[in-house]
Amino acid sequence: MLTLPDIRPIETSTPTQPPALPLPGVSREVDLVISAMEAGGHCQPNRRGQQRNSWRVQATVRLFVDQASRSARTIFTRDIHSRGLGFVTPERLPLGYGGMIDLPAKDGTIVSVACTVLRCRLATPGWYEGLVYFNREQSSVERWVG
Repeated sequence: MLTLPDIRPIETSTPTQPPALPLPGVSREVDLVISAMEAGGHCQPNRRGQQRNSWRVQATVRLFVDQASRSARTIFTRDIHSRGLGFVTPERLPLGYGGMIDLPAKDGTIVSVACTVLRCRLATPGWYEGLVYFNREQSSVERWVG
């Protein structure tokens, strides 16, 4: 009979964040796109000097340039910090435009934040990855995320 060796977790000196859970009611495709980006090294190392928190939720963005009849654009967040957040979306967002992003907080409320689209580029066929910058620092991010 074959016996397997004991497998023990590797201990590190820096705490790791738990993996983000799949979003309820959201296609597994979104989770796969984000996971593939992270595994493939598409996500750059943190050069901002601010701690980014992994945070996967569905949010909406309404750009000031959008016509009133246009519905809000759906994005799926990857990570967040006090100055902005990373996201993926099936729709390319125009760069440099300002707008409002509506984010679901952990207590169930919706937080609206003024933002600007800084990056939105093709990540994989049918999916774009990007960054929105909050126009003002959001010191309460930790309370939203949990």
